[in-house]
Amino acid sequence: MESLNLSTKVIKGDEEASTMDGSVDFHGKPAIKAKTGRWTAGTIILVNQGLVTLAFFGVGVNLVLYLTRVLQQGNAEAANSVSKWTGTVYIFSLVGAFLSDSYWGRYKTCAIFQAIFVLGLGGLSVASSMFLITPKGCGDRTTICSSHSSWEIVLFYISIYMIALGYGGYQPNIATFGADQFDEEDAKEGYSKVAFFSYFYLALNLGSLFSNTFLSYFEDEGMWTLGFWASTGSAFIGLALFLVGTIRYRHFKPSGNPLNRFCQVFVAASKKWRVKLPQGKECLFEEEKDTSLSTGRKILHTHEFKFLDKAAYITSRDFNDPKENTHNPWTLCPISQVEEVKCILRLLPIWLCTIIYSVVFTQMASLFVEQGAAMKSTISGFQIPASSMSSFDILSVALFIFLNRRVITPLVLMFKKKDSKGLTELQRMGIGLIIAILSMVSAGIVECFRLKYANQDCPHCDASSSLSIFWQVPQYAFVGASEVFMYVGQLEFFNAQAPDALKSFGSALCMTSISLGNYVSSFIVTIVMKISTEDDMPGWIPGNLNRGHLDRFFFLLAGLTAVDLLVYVVFAKWYKSIKLEGKNGDENDSDDSEIV
Repeated sequence: MESLNLSTKVIKGDEEASTMDGSVDFHGKPAIKAKTGRWTAGTIILVNQGLVTLAFFGVGVNLVLYLTRVLQQGNAEAANSVSKWTGTVYIFSLVGAFLSDSYWGRYKTCAIFQAIFVLGLGGLSVASSMFLITPKGCGDRTTICSSHSSWEIVLFYISIYMIALGYGGYQPNIATFGADQFDEEDAKEGYSKVAFFSYFYLALNLGSLFSNTFLSYFEDEGMWTLGFWASTGSAFIGLALFLVGTIRYRHFKPSGNPLNRFCQVFVAASKKWRVKLPQGKECLFEEEKDTSLSTGRKILHTHEFKFLDKAAYITSRDFNDPKENTHNPWTLCPISQVEEVKCILRLLPIWLCTIIYSVVFTQMASLFVEQGAAMKSTISGFQIPASSMSSFDILSVALFIFLNRRVITPLVLMFKKKDSKGLTELQRMGIGLIIAILSMVSAGIVECFRLKYANQDCPHCDASSSLSIFWQVPQYAFVGASEVFMYVGQLEFFNAQAPDALKSFGSALCMTSISLGNYVSSFIVTIVMKISTEDDMPGWIPGNLNRGHLDRFFFLLAGLTAVDLLVYVVFAKWYKSIKLEGKNGDENDSDDSEIV
């Protein structure tokens, strides 16, 4: 009987055990493992991500066509408008990350920005059905829409920029919020947390696949209102589902404005620039209750950027009133606050190396499409849109997520230490760069053969080459495979290595990398065309691709990515992982600096 009572107590104790990473429930109490988070909450967030992505790309994928066909903008003006809109999305991601980490927390930030997103989509749907799609049925390939008044145009832009604000503020937080549902101090949940990022990226791509096929088809046929209302419905269902899971979520409390904490460290260190630090960390200040972190896990002291340690060096002038033990945060900072700054400084070189990869990734939506449009794309009288070839990228993502989880990782574990988790994030990101080089080489080779079978004197070069568009499949598949290693690895890396108080900022770094990749790609194209069009030459990327050398541009990107890979390896070898003290006082250190 006593053993039965003891077993009952043990079971009850397991059910009431709280998480060890400092997360709390909806009421602000320590989160109970059995009642919060895990895959119940994680699955809700994954479905939510798929629905929201479907809604966003349901607008974004054909926005340039809407601007030219419905609002009657020119090609250049429409392309410029879309570029500004896309760039704004990524700028708003930094806004969302800042509000989440500083004041609102991730749950509240995701809910508010999703509501803004739904309102923007609803506004666009109403504006299109009532004011912009006139006469009814216009906006297809043949029927021209009537002109619009200034207030109708203003209503349109307010709607799409509400969409940009909502999606941009939501996106960097939802990935981090999903990861919050798994306690990394628990071995089993820590493994699930790693798996979550792969499934998160898969959900994103599946939502994109649906919008790039079904919604894209309806909108291309002029059924804009149907497409926009479908996006609105998808976003609304996603928001409702997100709110349904409220009681199950785990939360981390926001830690206040990080900009103040960063500035305090640099100011305090600068004021003590003449101080010589003694050996050891006994002279470095640390508060008994570390207020720089929201989870209670202290960042352990490291030896890089020694100059910043001066901000935590205790002098006789630092305490205003020895009895009250108070100090000026602009002259003395806790060492954990200093380590926050060090963490971000260590991340920046790795982040900069991901920008060139994003340049490669952006070619899939631009030059890959232009290349495909100049190839044979008909099968039995059915014409395959060049943009639809990106479906092979999404299929490749799904395949390699499965292969990575079920084949590659088990094989790696056979040859590594027992406590290893397989390939580290940095190793996977390096593999992603290697595969990105292969994608550019493949695209360059395909372009060489496309030119070989092309009609050089075509008036317009759509389908001017007899080479089948399906020869593009390998380059799309390579890009998809590289995404699994690079972008999924990136999400995991920045989430794991960012301080607990700046997790959403870590996810926002991934989005800004893509944004800067677009700008760098545009810059490279401009420089290449300026140089290659000298002496009245047509240039590498002219309007008539059959008179240019797009292959050389792809090979140039392969070379730049190879150089970037070498630089990346140097920084990855130099990188030292964040060291955290767990709730139980143990040192939590991951060996992410291993690259070879």
